[in-house]
Amino acid sequence: MRNFKKIALGALVLFLCAGFVTVVEAAPQHRFRFAGQHPIDHPVTLGMNWVANEIRERTEGRIEVTVFPASQLGDWSGVINELIQGTIDMSMMSLSPAFDPRFGVLYMNGLVVSYDQAREVYLPDAWLLQTLDRMTSEIGIRIVGIYLEGFIGVGSTTPLNEPLNPAVDKGVMTRVPGMAVFITGAHAMNFRTVTVPWADVFFAVQTGTADAVIGLAAATAYTMLGDLLSYWYVLNYSMESHPFQISMSSWDRLSPQDQQIIADIGREFTLRSIEMAEVDENRFFGYMEARGITVHRFTEEELQPIKEALHASWDGLVDTFGQEFVDEIKSVFGTN
Repeated sequence: MRNFKKIALGALVLFLCAGFVTVVEAAPQHRFRFAGQHPIDHPVTLGMNWVANEIRERTEGRIEVTVFPASQLGDWSGVINELIQGTIDMSMMSLSPAFDPRFGVLYMNGLVVSYDQAREVYLPDAWLLQTLDRMTSEIGIRIVGIYLEGFIGVGSTTPLNEPLNPAVDKGVMTRVPGMAVFITGAHAMNFRTVTVPWADVFFAVQTGTADAVIGLAAATAYTMLGDLLSYWYVLNYSMESHPFQISMSSWDRLSPQDQQIIADIGREFTLRSIEMAEVDENRFFGYMEARGITVHRFTEEELQPIKEALHASWDGLVDTFGQEFVDEIKSVFGTN
């Protein structure tokens, strides 16, 4: 009996020692800071948490990622500087065109009008993200995936005039983000526009400075402007998206094996976000209707005139993107 106890005690000691050794071996080789701009309970932040957990598990603890939501590490314009410098490792934020106007292609109007198209266009190995990755790599940032929040629609306090007819003035003053792609697209759809910063959108609609808004996905429009809007038009002219960005200096410190793991997670995350966006979008349409907001849905065929008008407007972005880049976009996505 005593021998058994000695053996058992010895086995326990060996187990504990083995466990201790395992912990030491599993200590992170890299500790990454992951910057976000959305609230802690927002779907984008939840997606960031999923990415962080997957990276830790699939690298067997070699990479530890800490998520900092709600712009805790700074806003999107500041974080991109820190990604370039390597003082922040990863982010899932809007991509500022201040560093390169061509980054605006990510928000270009008319690239896709359905989720089936989005599943092809927004893959990490498709033209759009490959092109963005090539351009951001020039300033020290890799793009390995993207979170698609959903299609951007038009919210309004009054009915739009013939929303599917680009030849007809929509009869509303419409807030647009201060980006050439949104301004050009809104004019192509025949909206009269006023540029309003993000922080002032609620006040602009509340006071009547703007009768309608462009630049928001359904979830954000509902949570931010649900008390003000009476109509939501599902025009699917652009995607609200947040690239999964990694500092090149952080990326280059990783082994090829861990780089591949993160690339695989980025692709899987992108596909998951597309599926989640479609489900969440329909859920928020239901919330809108329950709140008394009239939601106008349209088929891909019905949206074709808008798509054609938007494609025809792309030449208006030559001053922003340059002729060569506009021609490349047109060769990939067509013009009709």
